[in-house]
Amino acid sequence: MKACCQKERAPEIERIIRVNDPVFNAQFQYANNYISTSKYNIFTFLPKNLFEQFQRLANAYFLGLLVLQLIPAVSSLEPVATIIPLVFVLSISAIKEAIDDFQRHRSDGQVNNRCSYVLRNGEIVEEKWHKVMVGDIILLKNNDYIAADLFLLSTSEPHSLCYIETAELDGETNLKVRQALEDTSELGDDLQKLAEFNAEIVSEPPNNRLSKFEGKMLWKNKTYALDNEKILLRGCILRNTQWCCGLVVFAGRDTKLMMNSGKTKFKRTNIDRLMNLLIIGIFLFLVGMCLICTIACGIWESLVGYNFQVYLPWETFVHRNKDNGATTIAVLVFLSYIIILNTVVPISLYVSVEIIRLAHSLWINWDVKMYYAKKDTPAKARTTTLNEELGQIEYIFSDKTGTLTQNIMTFNKCSINGKSYGDPVDNEGNAVEITEKTPKVDFSWNPYAEKGFDFYDQKLVDEVKRNSEMTNLFFRLLALCHTVMPEIKEDGYLEYQAQSPDEGALVSAARNFGFVFKSRTPSTITISIHGQEETWELLSILDFNNVRKRMSVIVRKEGHLQLLCKGADTIMFGLLDRSCDELKELTTHHLNDFAQIGLRTLVLAYKDIDEDYFANWQKKHHEASTSMDDRDGKLDIVYEEIEQGMILIGATAIEDKLQDGVPETIANLALAGIKIWVLTGDKQ
Repeated sequence: MKACCQKERAPEIERIIRVNDPVFNAQFQYANNYISTSKYNIFTFLPKNLFEQFQRLANAYFLGLLVLQLIPAVSSLEPVATIIPLVFVLSISAIKEAIDDFQRHRSDGQVNNRCSYVLRNGEIVEEKWHKVMVGDIILLKNNDYIAADLFLLSTSEPHSLCYIETAELDGETNLKVRQALEDTSELGDDLQKLAEFNAEIVSEPPNNRLSKFEGKMLWKNKTYALDNEKILLRGCILRNTQWCCGLVVFAGRDTKLMMNSGKTKFKRTNIDRLMNLLIIGIFLFLVGMCLICTIACGIWESLVGYNFQVYLPWETFVHRNKDNGATTIAVLVFLSYIIILNTVVPISLYVSVEIIRLAHSLWINWDVKMYYAKKDTPAKARTTTLNEELGQIEYIFSDKTGTLTQNIMTFNKCSINGKSYGDPVDNEGNAVEITEKTPKVDFSWNPYAEKGFDFYDQKLVDEVKRNSEMTNLFFRLLALCHTVMPEIKEDGYLEYQAQSPDEGALVSAARNFGFVFKSRTPSTITISIHGQEETWELLSILDFNNVRKRMSVIVRKEGHLQLLCKGADTIMFGLLDRSCDELKELTTHHLNDFAQIGLRTLVLAYKDIDEDYFANWQKKHHEASTSMDDRDGKLDIVYEEIEQGMILIGATAIEDKLQDGVPETIANLALAGIKIWVLTGDKQ
C-alpha cells in the first residue's frame, strides 16, 4: 500500500545519491523499500475481480440476461432465478482468487518486516526492511538476505571480497564473487569512518538488467568506475563472509529483482479460450432458435392474432396497427425466448472446469512417478489455473548447461601449437578408446594435483616436464586469465571459488599440470610453477560478455607487459596476427574434432605490449569506464583496440556430462510427440 501512495516521478536519466545525506536524497522521491506483489487490495478486489470474471463470455451473458429479466414486459421469470447461480459461480471464483492473493499479501508482509542493520546517526540500529531508504549504509552478516540493491563498500574477507548466492535471481547455485573498491575497503566496519563517508554516487536509472550496472563514485576529488562486480542485488544471500557493508542504490520497486517481476496477470488457458468459443457457438444457436420463434410469432400475430385480441389481448403499449403491432410483439417475444431458453448456455461449465483443475493439481502433487526419492521432493502444482496446459505442450525449449548437463566441467583435451592432446594411444601411437582398464596419467609428482582429476595422455605431461615454451605459455595463461578466487580450507587444502564452472575447470587443469594459482589481490596474481612462485602485477581485466565472447587480462612481471586472452574461436580468429594463419588451420581442425564429441571449446592467444602504448591506452580505458553514456559500447571499442594482432597458442576442450536419466526423458518426450529444441552457445 505504501508504494502505491508515493508520488509519480518523472523518468530518470541518471540517479544522484549522496551517502549519509537523507535530506538531499529525499528531494528526488526515490522509492522506499516497501514491495507489493499482490493483485488486489481491500478496495480494488471487488471491481477488479468482477471485471476479470466478466471477460468470461458465459458470465457476461448471464449478466445481460439478468438485465433483461428486470424488464417486466419481457420477462416471464423472476430475476432471482438468474441471480442465484450467477452469484454462486462468481463467488466460487472470487474466493479462490482471494485465497491466492491473501498468500501473496502474507508473503509480502513477511518480506517487508524482515530486519536489517542500518547506520543511523553514527550508530547501527535494527530497522524493518520497508524502512530502509536510498543512501542508507547497511551492515550484512553471513547468511543474511540482501535487503536492497547495494554498492559494496567493505567486507570482512581479505582483499574486500564477498560471496553471494544468486539462486533466487538466476537459479544458479554456485557462489558469485563480488569485490569492493580498494579505497572504500579501508572503511571496514568502523562506524565513525562509515558515518563520515560522504561520496556522491551517479548511477544509471532503475532497470531490469541483472547482469549489468553502470555508475561512478565521486570522492576526494577522484572518479571511480562502478560496475556489476561491485553490486549486491536484492534477493541474493551473503555466504562464506562474516560481514559486509553496502550502500543502498535502488530500493523497493526500483530494485532489479522487482523490475523483473512485473505485475501479476490474469492468465487464460487454451481451455478458457475454447470454452469462450463454445459459448459463442451455443449462443448463436440460441439466437437462431429465438429468431425462428420470433419470425413465426410475427407471422401468426399479423395473420391470426390480430383478429383474436378478444381472447389474446395485445399489451396496452403495443401499436394497434396490424403490421407495427405484430413487429413489436415479435421483438418482445425474441427477448422472452432468450430468457426462457437461457439454460441452453451452461454457466455451470466454468464451475465444473475449476473443480476438475483443482483435482488435477492434487493428482500432480500425489503422483508417485513424479516423486524424487533422493531429495524427498514430490511434484508441486503451484497454480490451479494452468494445469491442463501441461497436456497440450507441443514444443520444449531447453537450455543445455546445468539443465540437461551436470554443470560439472572437466578438462578433457587440448590443442597446443598445432598438436592435439588428450587421446590415449597404444605403443604404436594409434588412438584407443577410454575404458576402465585404460591407464591414467600419474600426477603424484605434483603435490597440488587433485585426486579426482583423470587424464589419459602422457605426452602432455612430458611436454610440461620438458619446459616446452608454448606449453608453459598455455598453462600460465590458464592460471592468470580468470576471475577465480582461491580459498584455503582449515586442513590447508587449496580450493577455488569460480563464478563459472568453465573457469574453475581450466584453472584446476593448470593446477594439475603444475601451474598453480595461489592467491590474488586487486592488483596482483600469485602463481606457483613447479614449486617456483611468480607474482604478476594485474593491470587490467577486459571482461567477458555475450557480445565480446572473450576475456583478457593485462599483466606485468619484471617490466614485461603481456595481454592474455581466451574466448570463442569465431571471435578470436578474427583478432589474430596474420603470421598465425597456418597454425589457425591446424587448430580449427582440432576444434571441429572436439566439437563433434560435444566438448566445450575456447581458443587461447597472447600479445606482448609496449609500455608507452599501454599508458596511452589506459587513459582511454579510464575515460570509457567512467562514462555514463554508452559505457559498454565505448569499452568494447577500447578493448578491441588492444586485442588486435594476437598470437595463437592453442585451444581447450572441456566436458560437461549429461545428468542421469536425460536420454530416457528425451526419448519419452519424443514418444509423446513433443518436439525438443536445445538452446546452447556452443559450436554445433
